[in-house]
Amino acid sequence: MAIIILPDAQDDLLSLQEYMLDKWSEASWLKAEDEIFDKLAKVDTNRFSGTPVQELVSVGIVDYQNVYTSHHKLVYRRIVNDTYVYLVAGQRQDFPTLLIKRILKLDR
Repeated sequence: MAIIILPDAQDDLLSLQEYMLDKWSEASWLKAEDEIFDKLAKVDTNRFSGTPVQELVSVGIVDYQNVYTSHHKLVYRRIVNDTYVYLVAGQRQDFPTLLIKRILKLDR
């Protein structure tokens, strides 16, 4: 079992880090980072499962899940025994727009 954070999701994390370090403190970012990776570890070891991404379910795509931390929404997909992270969004971000942009980018 492994957690694979895809390049766009890595960019999401770096953007969130930059934003949080600019607006709050390093301690706030470290706490958020710990929450994100703790949640992903629970998903990867099957101790926690997310819910289907409603925006995708409405068009018949059911294999992408989302989970939440106190401030972030994570979109992932389980393939065999691995967890692939596609998107990391802050709760204040426009999630539907981010999701559509990411899906359109993956489709190329």
